[in-house]
Amino acid sequence: MKPLPRTLPPGFLTLGAVCCTVFAWASAFVSIRSAGAAYSPGALALGRLLAASLALVTLLLLRREGLPPRGARRGVLLSGLVWFGGYTVALNWGERLVDAGTASLLVNTGPILMALLAARLLGEALPPRLLTGMAVSFAGAVVVGLSMSSGGDGSTSVLGVALCLLGAVAYATGVVAQKPALSFGTPLQITAYSCLVGTAACLPFTGRLVSEIPRAPLSATLNMVYLGVVPTALAFTTWTYALARMPAGKLGATTYAVPAVVVLLSWILLGEVPARLTLLGGLLCLAGVAVSRHRPRTQEPPATPASGPAPAPGR
Repeated sequence: MKPLPRTLPPGFLTLGAVCCTVFAWASAFVSIRSAGAAYSPGALALGRLLAASLALVTLLLLRREGLPPRGARRGVLLSGLVWFGGYTVALNWGERLVDAGTASLLVNTGPILMALLAARLLGEALPPRLLTGMAVSFAGAVVVGLSMSSGGDGSTSVLGVALCLLGAVAYATGVVAQKPALSFGTPLQITAYSCLVGTAACLPFTGRLVSEIPRAPLSATLNMVYLGVVPTALAFTTWTYALARMPAGKLGATTYAVPAVVVLLSWILLGEVPARLTLLGGLLCLAGVAVSRHRPRTQEPPATPASGPAPAPGR
């Protein structure tokens, strides 16, 4: 008799999708530092989304997945406009006006807004462990932000702060809009068509992109393409896969691990040795994610014997 083929449990696949998203989004910060020096915010957003759209449309054709069902189109349109389009441009612009620590702190208000919006609009619960984990992770993000901005080499402006906060609101709104759409379409459909909507919204920056490509160094252009293929096409697909299988608020809390991974990647790839305060903040971020994802064990009722006399009292 042939052994049955082993299949990975759904929970393991969801965890893998979350880890892939976190690491890919963290790597984006390293790539943006290179590409953002040569491309303006709008041109960088358009180039990134064009590369992502090309990869996603290729996957759609290979898998023969058509248009998203009618019920998903409202969520696709909203998430494409505010998340893929608005968030990308706002964050690219905001990081030119504020230091990296401040930007990371401001954007990390997104998961809190996401959980509140999901509770208000989607009826998701806010269990105490989720709120506790988010509080711990947010404290870690504050510590990372303070440690990164303590060097004095960054600058802060009211416009930059407003743009980063706008990006956080767009991020949270896009996720909450995307969640109901996943009840009708596949993760690949929702991601691909949301990306196409975001690309269309960024088309006014075509002239800037065309004029900047010849002057940009090859490394910046390659980083822009990488941003489109990995942190956008791949990571947004794994994100929607996980979003279809877990509450939006709980999934959003896992992105607090991104600052910790960014510190690690900067240490390995850029040789930037983190300060002790930065390491402490990263550990707090990871601890908060662990708390928010912890499931308390439920005691199983004792098994009753199938037959035989009942046990004597007191035994």
